[in-house]
Amino acid sequence: MALSKPIMNLLASYLQNLYIHPIKTKAITSCVVGSAGSIASQLVAGQSLRWDPILAFGLYGLLFGGTIPHYFYEFVERIFPYESTAFPLAKKLMFERLIFAPFMQAFSLYTLARFEGKNHSAALKQLKALYLTVLEANWKWLTLFQVINMAFIPPMLRVLFMNIVGFGWAMFIASKRRQQSQKK
Repeated sequence: MALSKPIMNLLASYLQNLYIHPIKTKAITSCVVGSAGSIASQLVAGQSLRWDPILAFGLYGLLFGGTIPHYFYEFVERIFPYESTAFPLAKKLMFERLIFAPFMQAFSLYTLARFEGKNHSAALKQLKALYLTVLEANWKWLTLFQVINMAFIPPMLRVLFMNIVGFGWAMFIASKRRQQSQKK
């Protein structure tokens, strides 16, 4: 019981910051989760820690991982409201899976490579090598989580939910990127 009070206080503080400063809170959360996913991926692979992917995932999360999904979920709620459209969940899911996810996967792969210090042509080469594999895995493994997210998670908490899922996804992306760079 003694442990539950600090956890509840931390949760209450997080939710308060999420309400008062949603963009900043989501950006910082995405930064921490992305960095942690990169660290976990390296540790699971038995490698010594490399700072460039950790910083790349953290910077990506800080600049884009919280902000873009925040605005995306607001936008999707406006164009497919539950009250006035038929099959709003199906429409939201199709829009996210067929338009947003392909764009975000390409953007993420390219941006992570650039944040690691790769030049434009090296980043494009890595993007071309990984894009279809990563997008297919995204559609295969993350669709159920997006259904849960859009059907049951309140809009304010959707980025947080996907950040929690994103911890495992960051590990997957980091391992795929590492495998591709070792093929060189």
